[in-house]
Amino acid sequence: MSGYGGYGTGSFGFILVLFILLVIIISVGVWH
Repeated sequence: MSGYGGYGTGSFGFILVLFILLVIIISVGVWH
């Protein structure tokens, strides 16, 4: 995950992506 999302720090980028996916899943769950 090195450089994923253009951050250069793979771990932070990975956590950020997981957080975004979690927010999307929660949003879909609330709306549905």
